[in-house]
Amino acid sequence: MKLKGVFDAIFAETVVLLHQQKYLDIRVIHGDETTTAAKKGGDNLGFSGHKHLKGDKVVAFCDRSCNVIAPFISAPGNRNESPLLKTALPQVTRIAQQVGLNLSKILVSLDGVYDSRANRKAIFNRGMMPNIPANPRGRKTLKRGRKAIFDAAIFQERFRTIERVFAWEDKFRRLLLRFERSSGLHYALKTLAYAMINLRHFCQG
Repeated sequence: MKLKGVFDAIFAETVVLLHQQKYLDIRVIHGDETTTAAKKGGDNLGFSGHKHLKGDKVVAFCDRSCNVIAPFISAPGNRNESPLLKTALPQVTRIAQQVGLNLSKILVSLDGVYDSRANRKAIFNRGMMPNIPANPRGRKTLKRGRKAIFDAAIFQERFRTIERVFAWEDKFRRLLLRFERSSGLHYALKTLAYAMINLRHFCQG
């Protein structure tokens, strides 16, 4: 949709501006998913399991200063978010190339649901380092092999970074529930909201 493309360009310019003004802190990138309930139905929806709602989910990334740095990846609410990471990472590198960010050796901090060999390899292949807690997945004994690198203190930052971004997003009442039947329009509005979150630095005092 053309509207979404316009808002994508606006969002990208906010990341460029933040980088130029040195507001970005990308020593660590925090990522997570959030699910939005659909008020009127529409396309790209799925039953969201334990949440007992029909909705869709997105995967978003932010820096340590709660600036959104990559467009989100959308999927029906019944999709497991772990496989979505391989689709989301190219969006991160695309924005980095467009802005001029060097992602080499940057930590990518994610929830344990993303703990898989494929996801760790996808992060390593882009020159970044995963910071993902081990997911036991019902194991009664420790997983064999070399223990993965994990910094618990950095992982705890997600509760005041990416979770705060999602809380700010919920302040946009149009996005708290999905009213649009067209996913393209809904995601365009989400992109605009993320752009406004990034521009908060220039609206103070």
